[in-house]
Amino acid sequence: MLGSAYKKYSYQLQKSPKLTNFITTGVLFGLGDISAQTILPSKNKETGLKHFDFSRTLRAVFYGSVIFSPIGNKWYYFLQHKVRFPGTKQNATLDAVSRVLVDQLVFPPIAVPFYFGMMTVLESGLDLEKINHKIKASTFDTLVTNWCVWPFIQLLNFKYIRIEHRLLTVNLVSIFWNTFISYKNNINS
Repeated sequence: MLGSAYKKYSYQLQKSPKLTNFITTGVLFGLGDISAQTILPSKNKETGLKHFDFSRTLRAVFYGSVIFSPIGNKWYYFLQHKVRFPGTKQNATLDAVSRVLVDQLVFPPIAVPFYFGMMTVLESGLDLEKINHKIKASTFDTLVTNWCVWPFIQLLNFKYIRIEHRLLTVNLVSIFWNTFISYKNNINS
């Protein structure tokens, strides 16, 4: 069954990569938010379906599909085609390490505050005070956690996963990551 789903996904990815990544990324961001809402306590300490906020999940799906999917896709292609270990012929391990370093030193410091800022805009509109508060309250801890989680995953991703499946790999791991950032976004409102 899993092999069949993977084959269908791969076929759709070849046939319509942008739409496939759009749908997949949105669904997986949504699953992360659903997980955060049903498992982790919110700012009012309530969990479960009784206190479920559907609009919050829709915002996560929107962010994942419309905002993160095209950025993530372009970022992985950039890393693959432009980032190589300098001064050597092609070396998969050194190239993967170089990509992890560029990825982790550039993407999270931009993407993490951007996520919190955009989610605040989607929640509250263009309230600069709220946006600034959320970014300040959430970014540092999230970046530290990011650097504890993602370098190892990205090293495996860049070394062993085909480029067209890298965003999916990140998105699958991101179910857990999205649970965490959705939780952080909610408790620091």
